[in-house]
Amino acid sequence: MTSSMTTSTRPAVTGIGVGIDTARYGHRVAFLRDDRQPAAPSITITENDEGFQQLRQQLQQLLSKHPHAHFYVHLDAAGQYATNLEKFIRRLELPITFSVGEPKRNKDYHKAFFPKQTTDDTESQAMARFGVVEQPRPTLEVPDEFVALREIASRLQGQIRDTTRAINRLHNVLARVFPELAMLVKNLATEWLITLLKKYPTPERLAAARLSSIEKIPYLKAALAKKVWTAAQKTIGSLRGELAEQLVIECVEQLTHSRKSEKRLETLLQQAFETLPTSGHIHIASIPGIGPMTAAVLVAKMVSIERFETPENLVGYFGVFPQEETSGVDRLGKKIPPGTMRMSTKGSDLVRRYLFNAAKSAIQHNPAVRDLYARLRAKGARGDVALGHCMRKLLHQVFGVWASNEPFDENKSMSRHLPLPEAVTTISPTEEPSAPSETKTAAGHKRDILPEKKVVTAATVSVATSPASVNQTATESTEAVDYAYLREQITIEQVLSHLGYLDRLRGGEQRRGPCPLHDSADKGKRDFSVNLRRSVFRCFHQECAKEGNVLDFWAAVHNMPLHEAAMHLAKTFHLQIKPEQRRGTRT
Repeated sequence: MTSSMTTSTRPAVTGIGVGIDTARYGHRVAFLRDDRQPAAPSITITENDEGFQQLRQQLQQLLSKHPHAHFYVHLDAAGQYATNLEKFIRRLELPITFSVGEPKRNKDYHKAFFPKQTTDDTESQAMARFGVVEQPRPTLEVPDEFVALREIASRLQGQIRDTTRAINRLHNVLARVFPELAMLVKNLATEWLITLLKKYPTPERLAAARLSSIEKIPYLKAALAKKVWTAAQKTIGSLRGELAEQLVIECVEQLTHSRKSEKRLETLLQQAFETLPTSGHIHIASIPGIGPMTAAVLVAKMVSIERFETPENLVGYFGVFPQEETSGVDRLGKKIPPGTMRMSTKGSDLVRRYLFNAAKSAIQHNPAVRDLYARLRAKGARGDVALGHCMRKLLHQVFGVWASNEPFDENKSMSRHLPLPEAVTTISPTEEPSAPSETKTAAGHKRDILPEKKVVTAATVSVATSPASVNQTATESTEAVDYAYLREQITIEQVLSHLGYLDRLRGGEQRRGPCPLHDSADKGKRDFSVNLRRSVFRCFHQECAKEGNVLDFWAAVHNMPLHEAAMHLAKTFHLQIKPEQRRGTRT
């Protein structure tokens, strides 16, 4: 009698938590009512149609038993192991709120209720409890068009890590074969060094070679070639002979193969990016300094601008902000002083890699970023520290153009003509990590004031010595252009002089020097060649390899499509875009 009354007066179940602990071949699923009691025994489903149908049947049975129930499905962010299951659950015509939890938050929740156990069953039960008790907001579904983009970005991120491991393996072997080399060369992945090790894998082979032969290796300076050759003759390396030679060759081949895989994945990523449906994301590449690869990586990780309410949310998502870290000692054994700030390690390291390189380009071609960099350097900030703040500024601009669905427009920023210190256009080799490792807040640098609405945030100002605006609106780019006629009116020498690059090149009619189109901060490099009489150029760096005429150069410098570059070139130098214009002015 009592049992019957208790059953009849029990409140109806209105919520059921479904916790899923994902794995490669199968998933553990737990079901918990809103009164914290099991709604059904836990089950293990396999990663196939049979297993997925088993889950469907269990959910349908629970709904028939509790017709007013709503399912709160919660699972761990397990990457590829959860992709198929997530898509299946989202297609079920059942009352479901689907959420994906952060791994650390899920782990902390598990510890709170199962401090002494860590099993698939307890993991799924903890997530079921989180779902029905916390009732988290639903996680937005990734559109099908973005699935391939995210998958390729994930593979690229993994491949970059493989490259880093390959570099570390090479460093490890060279520590015993040729330890002096690491003291002379900071970056073992440098192109000339890879070429050197392919020809002379051991110091014995290197010492036996002629110095003149070593000096012929592309991008290797004569002074450094002599130092490496001299060190090879006096090496203290303990690992020698044929075995050492084979180990070095193996490491070099692994590194070369990994870097080639990176390039292939970058190509695939750009192809996937170009097939995305049109939205505000297409304007990201209009921001000076951000190229197609950086735009593709950002979009792959962001998916939708609606996920971020403000630019600062976006900055926080990618971890581009400083945080205090004063515990321990530095590499010299000195105590780290209070107030020392380091760049946060949160966020995507893939985004940080490309965004850092974009910031180095933006300080030359993006007036707002260039001005910020100039002000920070003038106040004494280190180059890498200032670049960290420039990365943050770029994310504000990304938020602005995507949210407003408008191309970048530097004219929407206020002008503040400041002198541009020499440090702005040159970054020393010690300031070129693949991602900024630390930063500090520069004195007097204020946080940006956030707008009430989502607008284009070009942020600050243009610099008096900067070239004209490099971006045009879509309506300005519809007029026909006679490209050949346009090129007849301007020489590449005039363009180089206007941009301040001519004096960096050495020679007469045929000049060589550091390439202005990619990172050639080292003024001693000679990877860029230009023929002033023919107005053609070429970069011999493997990762750049740009070449063409004066219009191609202008488009490459400003990262613009050819037609837009032609319009901008004509506007900058007051040129005619077709012969009819000149005849019309005479009449």
